[in-house]
Amino acid sequence: MYLLKQALASTSNPSPQPTQLLPLPPGASAHRKLPRPLSFSLPQRKEGDYELSHGPSGVSRLLLVPGFLPPEEADWIYSKLLAELPWSQKTNYRHGEAYEEPRLTCWYGALPYTYARSSLTSNTQWHPLLLKLREAVERRSGCSFNSLLCNLYRDGRDSIGWHSDDEASLGHKPTIASLSLGDTRVFSLRKIPPPEDEGDYTYVDRIQVPLSHGSLLLMSGSTQDDWQHRVAKEYHERGPRVNLTFRTIHEEPEGHRAGTKLRFTVQHPREASESGLGN
Repeated sequence: MYLLKQALASTSNPSPQPTQLLPLPPGASAHRKLPRPLSFSLPQRKEGDYELSHGPSGVSRLLLVPGFLPPEEADWIYSKLLAELPWSQKTNYRHGEAYEEPRLTCWYGALPYTYARSSLTSNTQWHPLLLKLREAVERRSGCSFNSLLCNLYRDGRDSIGWHSDDEASLGHKPTIASLSLGDTRVFSLRKIPPPEDEGDYTYVDRIQVPLSHGSLLLMSGSTQDDWQHRVAKEYHERGPRVNLTFRTIHEEPEGHRAGTKLRFTVQHPREASESGLGN
């Protein structure tokens, strides 16, 4: 695949220095109450390495690579995956009520994956094209991945709600690589509020990232601890979008139910001292 080789060759170019996307004023805390939420949109056609936030859990980072795949190759890959992957609609549960997920999915990996109340069985029969794409993404990101969740958004009515990829099976500070093919959809992020805000998202930072055909987005560091993301419904005409999210899955930790969340928590000094984790 000549154009895929070109994409791999581009990995030799040095990445730009991270941009501090949300600078804090002197003396401000990482979790700050604002008179109104800060909202940013990242440039759709400009590569960037962004530091979203600094907090007790660490630094949250995004790497955006528009045009990771050249247009002609992205067109060909999109049509192949749209036609040849085993897409299906999963049933999930909310407040005890079953509902059909508003998108189609399929899973590749030696281990099963459980999120919310939906489970995807292990599948080691990778489509050959997906293996080549995984290799290209690994070379560009410097990470290795053993699993892939594929999403098909059939039109603007398909979506995924606010969530973090923070299941225990993903490990500590997971890196997620997202490759987009097809129509552009807006990928939104919002900062998780501090515990004292009791889940109030009114005054949190928000970021919007238009993900275009052939673009690559890498979420790393503490992004899954400190941010949520979604692809919202859009009420105007949208064509299909294939989204490939490469990740690394581990065996479920002992004592954890499949799909259990792994959340970062801040210990108070007294608690740390009592548990032997103080100075």
